Order: sequence, then structure tokens, then C-alpha cells
Amino acid sequence: MKPFLILQLRPEPEASDNEFEAFLAKGALDPDEVRRVRLEREEIPADLDLGAYSGVIVGGGPGCVSDHDEEKSAVEKHIEEEILALMPQITGQDIPFLGCCYGIGILAHHLGGDVSKARYGEPVGPVPCAVTQEGRADPILAGLPDRFDALVGHKEAVQALPSGCTHLLASAPCPFQMIRHGRNVYATQFHPEADGAVFALRIAIYKDKGYFPPEEAADLTRAVLQSDTSLAPLILRNFVARYRR
Repeated sequence: MKPFLILQLRPEPEASDNEFEAFLAKGALDPDEVRRVRLEREEIPADLDLGAYSGVIVGGGPGCVSDHDEEKSAVEKHIEEEILALMPQITGQDIPFLGCCYGIGILAHHLGGDVSKARYGEPVGPVPCAVTQEGRADPILAGLPDRFDALVGHKEAVQALPSGCTHLLASAPCPFQMIRHGRNVYATQFHPEADGAVFALRIAIYKDKGYFPPEEAADLTRAVLQSDTSLAPLILRNFVARYRR
């Protein structure tokens, strides 16, 4: 069986490890079904054969693709350059791909779309997502109701649907919660791998990263732990089940 390639963009080891464990648990993946690459300390091999993998899953991170280069650390620049270098092959060959949060900005930026902090940023917490008409026909959304809650927290957002993309999920504060390019390239603005406990840890780790005033951390932690976002991980499980080979 071909493994899934999990690319992680978080420089913080505790957050990265917890995200990886969440991908395994929520995606119903065994450790021997994946290859993990932490881009904050690794490079993607120049001769990487994506055909050797069932698909590519990209995690989130504190970076923003819309930030000016002078605002990015050397690590953030490296992470962004590494993942963007793969995108022409992924979209050109329609390779199964699921980008989570930061991943939607990467995909849209690669496609020449407008990604910025002008509108549609969302505070940390649960948000109701609505399935679009096109989304109802997509197999990755099979089994989901027309509305369900997912966990978000982002400063930048896709401002308009990029060329060649299909709009699958929307929310009131952020219209582009999930998109698809071609037939097999997906990206979500929310975190399909995350539950309240995962987000509680991220709140503690990223409380000084500008997502929210640090003094709100305790209230936000209570809110995410009390939220019911149990349906969102079905997207991750459906992606894995559809492309596992």
C-alpha cells in the first residue's frame, strides 16, 4: 500500500506532534501508512516521486502567505518555499491533496488567487459551515449534514474563488471554508483534524501570535472544549478512505 505524505508547517514541536497525532486519529491512519515531513527542519527531496504516495496532507501553521517577505522569519520562508515548490506538480497532475487552514492560502496563492487579511479573518473558535450545492455532490463531504461546526482561527483568507476551483463549503464570516481544484485537490480554511482538546493546546502555544488578545485565552479554551465539532473530521476520513491505495 502507498503511504500518505503528511507535510507539517508548524515550527513548534509540541504543536506539530499533537497535530500529527490528530491526523492519525481523525483520519483513521496507522503510523506505517504515512510519511511525516516537518518542513521547519527538513527539505523536500528534489527527486520526490508523488506517485509513490496515496495523497498529500498539509497541516496548518502560524505563517501567512500574504505577509511581506521582510515580515517572515527564515524558517517561515523555508516552509513556504518548500510547499509552494510542490504545488505545480500537485495541481498540474491533479494529485490527491488536502491542505488544512494554511493550506488553503498556499493553494489559492499558487493559483494566482487573492489571499489577504483584508476580509474574512476569523477568531479562534467554532463556526457553522454550510455545504454549497456543488459540495453536496462531492464525495469528500459524503455523510455530512448541510450545516456542521468546525474549528477555525486565521488572520488571512481567500478573498475570491481562484480560477479552476469549485466552492464546497461556506460560513457567514468567511465564504471560502472549503474549495476543490480539479477533481482531487482540496483545501479547507478550518481544521478537520482538530477537536476541542487540540485547539486548547494551540491556544496555549499561540496566545502571543496575534490571533487573539492573550487575556482571552482562558475564555477561548473553555469555548473550544465545550464545542461540538465532531462531524468535521469526517472530511479527513473521507479523503483518506477515497484515496488510500
